[in-house]
Amino acid sequence: MRCADRRMLLVEIATRFGENLARCRRRAGMSQEELGVRASLHRTEISLLERGTRLPRIDTAIKLAGALEIPLGELIEGIDWSPGSTSTGSFSVGPGSGTSAN
Repeated sequence: MRCADRRMLLVEIATRFGENLARCRRRAGMSQEELGVRASLHRTEISLLERGTRLPRIDTAIKLAGALEIPLGELIEGIDWSPGSTSTGSFSVGPGSGTSAN
């Protein structure tokens, strides 16, 4: 995979994670600030994640899922990994489900 293609895929993954996070936070009726406090993260970190400008570390994703009281899988919905048989595997980002402008 070319470097530019890889960067674009990472942007798509970050965007999807952010959409999922924003949807789950709104569904829980929380502000970014409240989620930040509950997850021991700064509000600006929540904003960066929701806008897709940052990818979370695994511990951050676990904190967010715990603070939202949801399975971690809801935050990574639509982000899949396809293992390669004799070549390198790849990520894919599918169409959004349940995303809205709420």
